[in-house]
Amino acid sequence: MSVQVHHRLLVINSGSSSLRLALFERQVDNFIEIRSERFDTLGEDQAVLLRNFIHAHHIDDTVLIAHRVVHGGAHFNRATMIDDSVIQQIESLAPLAPLHNPLALKLIKAVASLLPAVQQAAVFDTAFFHNLPAVARTYAIPAALSREHQIYRYGFHGLAHEYMWQQWCGLTGNASQQGRLITLQLGSGCSIAAISNGQVLDTSMGFSPLEGLVMATRSGDLDPGILLYLQREAGYSINELDQLLNKHSGLLGVSEHSADMRELLATSDDAASLALDIYVYRLRKYIGAYLNVLGGAEAIVFGGGVGEHSSEIRARVLRGMGWCAIEMDKKSNDTTIATDGCISLPHSRSQVWVIRVREELMLARAAAELYEIKWGGEKR
Repeated sequence: MSVQVHHRLLVINSGSSSLRLALFERQVDNFIEIRSERFDTLGEDQAVLLRNFIHAHHIDDTVLIAHRVVHGGAHFNRATMIDDSVIQQIESLAPLAPLHNPLALKLIKAVASLLPAVQQAAVFDTAFFHNLPAVARTYAIPAALSREHQIYRYGFHGLAHEYMWQQWCGLTGNASQQGRLITLQLGSGCSIAAISNGQVLDTSMGFSPLEGLVMATRSGDLDPGILLYLQREAGYSINELDQLLNKHSGLLGVSEHSADMRELLATSDDAASLALDIYVYRLRKYIGAYLNVLGGAEAIVFGGGVGEHSSEIRARVLRGMGWCAIEMDKKSNDTTIATDGCISLPHSRSQVWVIRVREELMLARAAAELYEIKWGGEKR
């Protein structure tokens, strides 16, 4: 018996240096990925890559398109269908995410030009954190300044953290979605979140994706006095500081060699070792802090390219955590690569999981929920 297809959804996940495109077929409440491509886009025009994908796979106006938009500011706390007003508001948020929002807008406009009748949805990476408690959301600067310029902790990687939470609940049969979870999204960008019963209590990224953990080329937490010093004493411009913190810091900056975790793990020089030690140390500090924020955790979940693939980094992060009764199973850790699985021993107070993050699936689900399709492609 053939399965009737609800609808096709094209997911556009644009990053500052990569583009992921995925075409899904919706079958009732299931989403089947039928095409996907990932591009490293340094020096590439993402709009051209998108146009080629649309032509190659004969995508027409019957498809629903979902865009990942990194920054939704204070206004967008859920997915929304895109119209001229939404485009203007996303554009107004570009100064808060200058590496990401303009790219998303470029692709939204490219789709509108190629497929003028298509329905497009924006799914915001900040939305999962829109209810951050005031104590975690607010910076200790003058309140009037925060209000005037909307300087708050917004959080990022929301799609990834929400997916890890939902998938952990599903894998553990937690239908009531109760529990305390620490989720780690470790890729080129890195973030960690403390989640209680589906509500985020804290997350490491803040006003921008620069705050928090050490990343491939981003610094993470930094004394702001350093920036003032570099401006005043070394003559750095705003643009030079932006490049320094986003492109030349993190693992690359400390190692002076590479931002690639695989290369650093295979290198024995002192600078590479120090970069890895700082990376792991910062992760351990945040895990300790979030165990305190949550009052303990039912599980710690690793996701993202590094979190899913590097058993060595997972082992280093969790080494010596017997003080809080977290015990990793070495064999499970070594064999759980790019798949979902529990890697802790049965008696561990907190479970440890690896979950393969599927941001594109989250985007497809969000768009479909926003714009329901009946059997046969009718709109409702």
